Amino acid sequence: MVDHDARTACLDSYLAAAGFDAVWFARPDAFAWLTGGDNSPVDADGLGVAAAGYVPGEDPALRAVAPAGEATRIAAEELPDGFAVETVPWHESLPAAVADASPAETAADFDAPGIERIDAARLRQPLTEADVERYRSLAEETAAAVERVCRELGPEDTEHEVASALRIALSSGAMSAAEVRVAGSERAEAYRSPPAGAGELGDYAVVSVTAERGGLHASLSRTIAFDPPARFEEQFRTAARVEATALAATEAAVASDGTAGDVVDAVVEAYDELGASEALDAGEQGGAAGFARREWLAAPGAEAPVRAPMGYAYNPVVGGARSEDTYLVEAGENPFECLTATPNWPTFEVEAVGYDRTLERHAPYAP
Repeated sequence: MVDHDARTACLDSYLAAAGFDAVWFARPDAFAWLTGGDNSPVDADGLGVAAAGYVPGEDPALRAVAPAGEATRIAAEELPDGFAVETVPWHESLPAAVADASPAETAADFDAPGIERIDAARLRQPLTEADVERYRSLAEETAAAVERVCRELGPEDTEHEVASALRIALSSGAMSAAEVRVAGSERAEAYRSPPAGAGELGDYAVVSVTAERGGLHASLSRTIAFDPPARFEEQFRTAARVEATALAATEAAVASDGTAGDVVDAVVEAYDELGASEALDAGEQGGAAGFARREWLAAPGAEAPVRAPMGYAYNPVVGGARSEDTYLVEAGENPFECLTATPNWPTFEVEAVGYDRTLERHAPYAP
């Protein structure tokens, strides 16, 4: 359940500092953060079918706007008690309806007449204690579903078959598959993170999953090694060391009020030190995780603050090897908790580059 006292306290602080009288959310990640519900379907602009807001001058202050044909279901299935729901004509623009229902000084995570557009991602950071508990549950069940599927695979299975099995396994836990990518050895080496294709897995397979439930997102990757090439072990260890470095740099950034760019600087140095500098330019490296798959991306010069407690999922790739888990990073003596741990999977220890940190990482599984 969403801790609405914590949410409204956060929003009270934000509204007072920013000078707004109300704030609204219609993008699925922010809608889920405030309500714990789902406002799908989503239109071409990325807005859900309903908007949820906080209007302190109203009673109740937690409110929603939804069109006829959707409002009754949204109220019954997606909103907790305490929300007032306004039904508007189905043909009326949702942004316009929100503008009509709002005081003069209003902010929103979407474009609306007379309303200032904001980025809601920073409001969702750090996670509350209630968020963390729900995150642990989601991540544990996601990891268990992935492990069950992966332990049954063989080199003749096709990527499409594996992806379908993963989606079914996730749905049995009331999780949605926000992202499922499966690459056999041939495509894993040709493309950084391809969607599932029709070919067989071959010498090894890289499975990457992001599952969503209640707005939270948990990501992990696992490798099944049937007969990998000799170079693969070194590539995998390199990717795992870069991931460990990113996490160690995250811990340091939390302690020093650092930024996402500081984490990337450490990742660049790690790639250079390990002789894989070209891997940085091949694709995204991951970042903060929570009510979006990536609340921010670890990109050069990124200024997003690094907060705790918060989820982080880094996904370095070297050759065809990928290392990825969702971690909870907290301040203190034990800053790292691997939320997506698979306890029956082989592991090995790696040292972060440039930090006095050793982390246990998931190794390729050899059936």
